[in-house]
Amino acid sequence: MLRLSKKTDYALLAVRHLAANADRGAVSARELAETYDIPPELLAKVLQKLVRGRLLESQQGIRGGYALARAASAMSVADVIQAVDGPLMVTACSEEDHSCDQYSKCNIRDPLWRIKDRIIATLAATSVAELAMEMPAPLPPLPSGVMPMQMVKRP
Repeated sequence: MLRLSKKTDYALLAVRHLAANADRGAVSARELAETYDIPPELLAKVLQKLVRGRLLESQQGIRGGYALARAASAMSVADVIQAVDGPLMVTACSEEDHSCDQYSKCNIRDPLWRIKDRIIATLAATSVAELAMEMPAPLPPLPSGVMPMQMVKRP
């Protein structure tokens, strides 16, 4: 199951907020933390990762805070995830890491990697601007015979 980390959840909340409020300029970390009930120290670390990933700009001063480093339409959900958590993985092994005992005999690795590539392509095709829209675009219908996954409540 693909599961985003809490840090990535917070990063997506923050960039969505900044995109939806881009006309206001910089938004303080305190405002973001209070708006979404995020621990301020954790949010500060997440925002710094987004700055290092060149997705946000940090502005100092009395009207300082954080703003998107580029247009929300030019920033993908995949960009945000990778800036916070690094590359998306669906298996313990990778093309670079062959340390799994089953690597040479594995018959599910390649199909799972193809699924991962589809997931990444979908995340890369979804912009932060789309997240910031009031009414998100409807999801495409599932292929025939595919049942939707049940929503799982996170602890």
